[in-house]
Amino acid sequence: MFLIVLSGVLALVLGGCACVVWAARGGPRWARGVAKATLAAGELLRSSRSNGRPGSGSDGDD
Repeated sequence: MFLIVLSGVLALVLGGCACVVWAARGGPRWARGVAKATLAAGELLRSSRSNGRPGSGSDGDD
């Protein structure tokens, strides 16, 4: 069951990345919408990851 869920998530990620590339090349309106949602989800994950762990970011303060 876990493998099926993981495969579904992987398919969504790959589809979102394909839509980002397609939209950058002037794809249809729906592809631009999916690309915008994909990029927003990526930013949301990135911000939640950096806010959850202070000091683990790549600020270069070593």
